[in-house]
Amino acid sequence: MVDHAIVVWRQRWMILTLCVIALAGAFVVSKLLPKTYESTAAVLAPKEGPAGGILGGLAASAGLLQQVVGPSVPSLTPNRDLLISVLKSRTIADAVVTKFDLQQRYHERYREDAIKRLRTVTTVSLTKEGVITVRVEDPDSVRAAEMANHYVELLDRLVAQYSRGEAGRQRSFLTAQLASAKVDLDTAEQELRRFQERNRAIVLQEQTKGAIEAAARLKGEIIAAEVQLQAMRNFATEANPEVVLVRRRIDEMKRQLAQMQYGDGIAAAPDGARRDFSVPFAKVPEVGLELARLTRDVKIQETLVTLLTQQGEQARLVEAKDVPVVQVLDRAVPGERPVRPRTAVNVAVAVAAGLLLGVFLALLLDSSKRRDRGR
Repeated sequence: MVDHAIVVWRQRWMILTLCVIALAGAFVVSKLLPKTYESTAAVLAPKEGPAGGILGGLAASAGLLQQVVGPSVPSLTPNRDLLISVLKSRTIADAVVTKFDLQQRYHERYREDAIKRLRTVTTVSLTKEGVITVRVEDPDSVRAAEMANHYVELLDRLVAQYSRGEAGRQRSFLTAQLASAKVDLDTAEQELRRFQERNRAIVLQEQTKGAIEAAARLKGEIIAAEVQLQAMRNFATEANPEVVLVRRRIDEMKRQLAQMQYGDGIAAAPDGARRDFSVPFAKVPEVGLELARLTRDVKIQETLVTLLTQQGEQARLVEAKDVPVVQVLDRAVPGERPVRPRTAVNVAVAVAAGLLLGVFLALLLDSSKRRDRGR
């Protein structure tokens, strides 16, 4: 090592000259290279979880099992991953290429190549605080800011379009369910009227009537919850926590209904056959039981029609809303300083490379001289 240090010291002027040449060359090249500016737009990513979706008020509007915490339907607003996927999609990239005529500016023959070039200068990332950033680089600082802001505008437009489409599908589903429930209600009312005409009106005891109505409401709530679960399956998987919670609530309501029907938790007849719906009134005459059954059917359909009507109105309100879905935290502004070329970094790397090259040449020359002397 001492010998090598002596060799380097002897060739110090050559090494210093190489370092100066590298420094000057890097400085000149950095000044001659085209400057690149960077602009960043920031968007607040919506939190995942309950956000008052179309069917979110289904449980609240009917008071479904107030002793059980009611679930909420996932919001129609996409989560962070979906927003990032939209920003990285070909649809947005193609729109940006069209608006700013990037195919001509990048001198690309094919549109696909212009899109690939755009993606190399665009960075979409998510900070640990939950903020989505869109960073665009361009030789023109003003154009870089305009491109970043256009990304955010397209994101807002596409997400709003997606949300309105989802709301429309939910409204159509609820409308179909409501029409079916109204037909069932009309049928139940006609059967009850014909039964009363045949047997004349039979007045049950107030306690019995109250029990029947309570059980009917509970079963109506079960049907409404099952409608809610079916609607949630349109945009959520079986493993979704909200779907699991709704299924558990339905199971709990069915358990309570079975206890009300058969008493002491007995949910089936001794022969194993499942009963449809009957309150254990041992001393109620047969005609009274039939009237109770028909009255129950009417109450069930009335409850279901009421719930679906309320949710249909909520769906129309959600579909009619025209509010921004994406919240812009920071709009992109033109950069004042270029991000490339980085003169200081380039000079430092060039000086280091010149130093290493000078040391290598010094050692190589010394080794060559020693071999010549040995001959």
